[in-house]
Amino acid sequence: MARVLSLVRLQPFLTLVGRRKPMPCTMSMDSRARGVFAAAVEAVQPDTVVRQSIERKEDSVVICGRKFTLQHNLHLVGFGKAVLGMAAEAERILGDHLVKGIISVPHGIQQTLQQHGKNHLLLKENSHIKVMEGAKHNLPDTDAQKAAEGIKQLASELTEKDLLLVLISGGGSALLPAPIPPISLQEKLDVTRKLAAAGSTIQELNTVRRALSFLKGGGLAHCAHPAQVIALILSDVIGDPLDLIASGPTVRSEVWPEEVLSVFERYKLLNFLPASVKEVLGRPSPRWRENTDESNTLGHVLNAVIGSNSVALQCAGRRARELGFRPVVLAPGVCGDVRAVSRLYGLLAHFACSQKEPPPEIAAELLRLGPEVGVESWDLCRTMQVLDEGRTEGWGATCLLAGGEPTVELTGKGRGGRNQELALRVGLELRGLGLPPNGPVFLSGGTDGQDGPTEAAGAITDGGLYEEAQTQGLDIDNFLTNNDSYTFFTRLSAGQRLLVPGLTCTNVMDVHLLLIPPIPVNIR
Repeated sequence: MARVLSLVRLQPFLTLVGRRKPMPCTMSMDSRARGVFAAAVEAVQPDTVVRQSIERKEDSVVICGRKFTLQHNLHLVGFGKAVLGMAAEAERILGDHLVKGIISVPHGIQQTLQQHGKNHLLLKENSHIKVMEGAKHNLPDTDAQKAAEGIKQLASELTEKDLLLVLISGGGSALLPAPIPPISLQEKLDVTRKLAAAGSTIQELNTVRRALSFLKGGGLAHCAHPAQVIALILSDVIGDPLDLIASGPTVRSEVWPEEVLSVFERYKLLNFLPASVKEVLGRPSPRWRENTDESNTLGHVLNAVIGSNSVALQCAGRRARELGFRPVVLAPGVCGDVRAVSRLYGLLAHFACSQKEPPPEIAAELLRLGPEVGVESWDLCRTMQVLDEGRTEGWGATCLLAGGEPTVELTGKGRGGRNQELALRVGLELRGLGLPPNGPVFLSGGTDGQDGPTEAAGAITDGGLYEEAQTQGLDIDNFLTNNDSYTFFTRLSAGQRLLVPGLTCTNVMDVHLLLIPPIPVNIR
């Protein structure tokens, strides 16, 4: 094990830690956990990420390190749940150089922001940007289609002298439905629903969506040619793949009818395809012109991810250090079933809190579990090395950070989401490791502020969860079987363990943090 762990010394920059000991803090572990999560959410606020990415000069603008000339030639389009705040900040920065804009945002978002006092994320009354609301319940509808048509029209009228700023965030795919005629919106929805019900993968669904959409898969950038296109993206997808976020409207994507038809054939749906879909798939794609370079990208487009789970974790780490912890980032792409993910965090907690050198079986199981939950063996080795050094060298408290989007197998009809269930399962894994401040604390929260159909974003747990539940007569197994984690945490300690940040106005998936107390001096 020591030989494996020594490999991590080859890349010290992968760990967001330093040798300096953090300053002690008198706040409770629960309060500090909530503070670290709040810092993660604050780091990816829509106005914040735009402000950090756009630098206005007199007659130019620097966006993500590239300079563009401003001559009252800037147009703006956007689509996604966080785009309203992004657009408001962009207009504040760019001023009268912004000629016109159209954004497609969720139904009711303006009223919701007003009710929550988020006026800084709203456009001014004299704004040059038109706001169009649609996609009720996060599903494409006729309102969203009208917005997409307006965006398409704006992009199509641009010239080589124009700049098009494209703002993209999670939920953008449903807010930009533009099926290729003669396919109707309902026909496209029916086709993708049948595929999903048949068990198709997300990659297969995206392949079909791009093939049947005018604007997805780089279609928007094609419409805007020869104008320069700058896309600023707030990612809600593991790994930040540009072609998957909002189905990649500014990312080149070849459309091969044979590949699309093979997907339908695989799920025995060829005979159910509408005539309109067959007609579109039978045409040669006119989408791409000579405006591409050898790297298979669109030459007139700059795509930049300006907010992501990684950004949130970096800022969370800085806040953790301020609160007295040594921050360590495990990975931003944790995925897989919550049962396996909770086991991973439980093993890491036992590894870190061992009073003596951890048994090799823990490291072996961690390395076996890693690929199953989206964590590279290298990252696990690096993390174990840091935790091991923390124990032997007396660094004090540690904050282990990770992010991603685990999944839950639904076996019941209770209330709750993946974050609350993960916290509940990790609480069971922490049993026997002691109570705060001498035992570890775990938090899992969705950065969008809502975990499943509840007002909670997640929950906080520790090694005392099981005994507390027993004392209050709560059968944890029954709650887990019924996927009823929200009811469990509501009844436990009057809901004090729930994480309820309210409207966050952003989404970069989930944040997980494990606070590990220092090992007592007499044990080291």
